[in-house]
Amino acid sequence: MHRSLLVLLALATPVAAQDKKSPGYADTPPIPGQEWRVHDATRPHPKVLAPTPAGAPVPAPTDAIVLFGGAADDLAQWTGRGDKAGWKVEGEYMEVNGTGDVRTREEFGDCQLHVEWCAPVEVKGEGQGRGNSGVFLMGRYEVQVLDSYDNVTYADGQAAALYGQAPPMVNVCRKPGEWQTYDIVFKAPRFAEDGTLASPARITVIHNGVVVHSNRDLLGTTNHRAAPAYTPHAPKGPLKLQDHGNPVRFRNIWVRPLD
Repeated sequence: MHRSLLVLLALATPVAAQDKKSPGYADTPPIPGQEWRVHDATRPHPKVLAPTPAGAPVPAPTDAIVLFGGAADDLAQWTGRGDKAGWKVEGEYMEVNGTGDVRTREEFGDCQLHVEWCAPVEVKGEGQGRGNSGVFLMGRYEVQVLDSYDNVTYADGQAAALYGQAPPMVNVCRKPGEWQTYDIVFKAPRFAEDGTLASPARITVIHNGVVVHSNRDLLGTTNHRAAPAYTPHAPKGPLKLQDHGNPVRFRNIWVRPLD
């Protein structure tokens, strides 16, 4: 075989292999206002950007409500199955342990939220099965938590994605076992008296010090393999952390109501 043809085949083979392994779906509904389907396998992935080194916990402002600061009694502000948050608490962190989602007893609307999380240092699984959890505003609008360090999944399901709606602008995920930060500014949706949407929810997300969503409109409640849509709800709701079966850790969680 001609040498130049061998070179071309060698260059083409990795691309073909990558295409075959592209995660995601081709049979999900379109995302409203976008050219992509929910969890679209063909949606381009954000550029990987080297994050800053992990550091110490970020101190809460003096007017913040500290939701978890590292003591076992901090779980008193959280609830879950059977009206009890059952996650493991050790040292400065709480850890997902298969006892179900946890949510705050207090409810919030417009807010500034700070969350620090850590994917398991022992890497198991791939795609959505690796370090999966989520931060839900009002219990229904998710910022995805996932180990997206050298781990490919569908673009709208990677770390810091607005799950099923929009990927982050860049991927700044740190290595497994390193602490990561989400700083989120959230404006709740408004509904008219007849239940129609008056204004959508809006969100800014800063992941490890880098803006990955800037005052973006949310398209509705987070769904898996289904298009987002709004249904009327109360002006406030709980903050929720997801139990997706992976032992993800959380620490230093605080919120500032902005309403």
